[in-house]
Amino acid sequence: MTYTGEVKVGGPADVHELADLMISKVAVGPMNNNAYLLRCRATDEQLLIDAAAEAGTLLSLIGDDGIASVVTTHRHGDHWGALAEVVEATGARTYAGALDAEGIPVATDVLVADGDTVTVGRVSLTARHLVGHTPGSIALVYDDPHGHAHVFTGDCLFPGGPGRTTRPEEFNSLMDGLEVKVFGALPDETWVYPGHGNDTTLGAERPHLSEWRARGW
Repeated sequence: MTYTGEVKVGGPADVHELADLMISKVAVGPMNNNAYLLRCRATDEQLLIDAAAEAGTLLSLIGDDGIASVVTTHRHGDHWGALAEVVEATGARTYAGALDAEGIPVATDVLVADGDTVTVGRVSLTARHLVGHTPGSIALVYDDPHGHAHVFTGDCLFPGGPGRTTRPEEFNSLMDGLEVKVFGALPDETWVYPGHGNDTTLGAERPHLSEWRARGW
């Protein structure tokens, strides 16, 4: 079946099958958060991005094989609501951006900085620190050797624009980071997996960068 990235709270996961990686997307919680389970096809090791809510749903998705690690994209509570329960049930190692870890009430085992590598089995993801939505938000880039890139953006990039900021300097910082580290580094074919709602591609969003700058959000 073709992956669309369209999921609903209470509904099934949608699975994106890549050559080396399986990506299962599920929507959870009252804020319609996305959680992503990554599975290395060579080793079956698993990593979860954002244990946002509904621990039971996430643990069912994870299954009996468990997970090696959980990455929290940023400090906002709707992205770590089930983290404590998932970590207690799985013993997973926790990762978060170095400047956001103090705002996450579950101990962070690995503080992540810009350019750091996060692995799941034989698959490597590159962290990109994006300042603006929060001080320590991170995106994770998977540069698929068999195809186009994939980027998990948390709340930093959605279809239609960047994530919420509260001050002009935060907006400008987030836009600068997105333009340099995401749009400036990755091709149009790059698939974008946001923290809420439907997926998009960089190619679909790139023509609107100047429009976002002009409107200020």
